[in-house]
Amino acid sequence: MSDPVIAVFCGGTSAERDVSLASGKAVAQAMAYSYPTQLFLLDQDALPAGLDPATHVVCIVQPGTFGEDGGMQRLLDAGGFAYGSADARASELCFDKWRTRLAVSAMGVPVAPGRCFLATAKPTAAALSAELGDQVVLKPNRQGSSVGLQIVSSKVGLEIALGGIRSGEWVAEERILGRELTVGLLRGRAMGVVEIVPKSGVFDYTSKYTKGLTEYIAPAQISEELSAQVRALAETAFAACGCRDYARIDFMLSNEGELYLLEINTLPGMKETSLLPMSARCVGLDFIALCRELVAPAVERFQLATTLRP
Repeated sequence: MSDPVIAVFCGGTSAERDVSLASGKAVAQAMAYSYPTQLFLLDQDALPAGLDPATHVVCIVQPGTFGEDGGMQRLLDAGGFAYGSADARASELCFDKWRTRLAVSAMGVPVAPGRCFLATAKPTAAALSAELGDQVVLKPNRQGSSVGLQIVSSKVGLEIALGGIRSGEWVAEERILGRELTVGLLRGRAMGVVEIVPKSGVFDYTSKYTKGLTEYIAPAQISEELSAQVRALAETAFAACGCRDYARIDFMLSNEGELYLLEINTLPGMKETSLLPMSARCVGLDFIALCRELVAPAVERFQLATTLRP
């Protein structure tokens, strides 16, 4: 049985297009060591021309809207394609921060106190402060890569931040002060825990994508007991949301030693210096090996479908 061609999708129309382009090019270059590979630079929310479900396995490298929210996955499902990453249902669920909170907390994974609201029915600063305190995290419910993230530390700041919210659905959470940790998962098994140390104290879009503004400690300098706890919670959250193949899950470790899930990234950034590759290197997987593993389950699904075709 011949190997499929790996079609690497990147670009798209989301706010994370530049991140996607850089990640996609890195993945395609690394993937070519293991499989015949084609790089597709997408400019619209549609499948590109030249794809064949009997030839191609798709590797989606499109964090953000349409790539990570289930839109692309629904098109691929309708076309009969095998693809790596979470399926359409799990992608849509994990892209919705509030639904993710509900799904994981039902399985015992702790989340910070919070609430979801529409911009057209937003709470007052006084009401939100009374519920969550003056230190509050505000973020769009359905965006990735910290797009739109705001952290406020006073009632006045909260009034200003809420005043700037004009549309969409938002999540407000009590800010957990402490250390930010992340862990990658392959086939539902957690890899190494990485600590994120932004110099500004906030891991926002600028801190993520501006060289030198954030330090990464891989593996995180935490006890083996705590590392095992992070990995176990990540695996529980992965299963609770019906994820498959791979993901990256972020946590806050409070100053009191409590862990809180922040979010599940079903299509995390994939440059060689990104967080998922850092987590993989902690367990001995280099970037080329990691890229091969990202599509390995999809290749298995492709090969199974090939044997069943008349």
